[in-house]
Amino acid sequence: MLEHGGKLRQAAQRYGSKDWLDLSTGLNPNGYPAPALPADAWHRLPEHDPQLLQAAQRYYKAPRMLAVAGTQAAIQALPRLRAPSRVAVASPSYAEHLHHWSQHGHATSAVPYSELGAAVADADVLVVCNPNNPTGACVPRAQLLEWAAALAARGGWLVVDEAFADTDGAHSVADATQAPGLVVLRSVGKFFGLAGVRLGFVAAQEAILAPLADLLGPWAVSGPAQQVARAALEDSAWQQAAQARLQADGARLRALLARHGLASHGTALFQWWPEAQAEALHDHMAQRGIWVRLFPQAARGIRLGLPPDEAAWQRLELAFNEWTNR
Repeated sequence: MLEHGGKLRQAAQRYGSKDWLDLSTGLNPNGYPAPALPADAWHRLPEHDPQLLQAAQRYYKAPRMLAVAGTQAAIQALPRLRAPSRVAVASPSYAEHLHHWSQHGHATSAVPYSELGAAVADADVLVVCNPNNPTGACVPRAQLLEWAAALAARGGWLVVDEAFADTDGAHSVADATQAPGLVVLRSVGKFFGLAGVRLGFVAAQEAILAPLADLLGPWAVSGPAQQVARAALEDSAWQQAAQARLQADGARLRALLARHGLASHGTALFQWWPEAQAEALHDHMAQRGIWVRLFPQAARGIRLGLPPDEAAWQRLELAFNEWTNR
């Protein structure tokens, strides 16, 4: 398996049991409070809830969507829906995309964000995280739509992973997925902080969603996950309050890093910066019970999520003070 954030058990095995502050995932640390569920949610086979899809389509402004067991399920399945193709994957980005397109007979290439435009001419499929994880890089909406049209003209796809787009949807193309070959992935795990329910959505034309649904099979998303996600997607008051808090906390994290001479990039949910002493800083934080995300190779650097409360902010500040003054 590829390396991901989280894995506090692994941290404890290496550094000992601590009161861990997990900043490694980039999730909303004050996620949506899941409502109590009726007993039959746990005992019935999970039918697809049309009201969940309606709520998702309103929230994401997408004309048609399919609920999946986390966008990871779609990332693994989409490469199986095409004959062997030339696939360009934006790099560095969420590593699961390149990993799964590299299987099933596809010819893949990792393409820097600055070279994506040139790659469109020679690709059948282009995969872009927008905003990017971990660097926060963004491709303008107009550019994405131009690439989607060029790829679709020859039967190609543009796959846009918008898992971190909730806090700044200016470049989202979910509303344009009535166009052929444009596939958008959205997640309730990041902004809503509901990673544990394993639920996401794919927006695309029915020509893509129908075979994807067939491939994923019946009961792909649990009943409890559907009910919790529907409540979150329909709760506009919570969404507005969360947006305000995340924007403020994101600015606070950027300012904290800047005080220590770190020019970071990211979203309201996380910050990343290239770090020459990435392993040493990761170890420094872990020794203090703060688990951050280390990128030792591609996108070499450190990614930090948001602290959940004031005590955690102070703890992070102290750790950076000790790092700077070591």
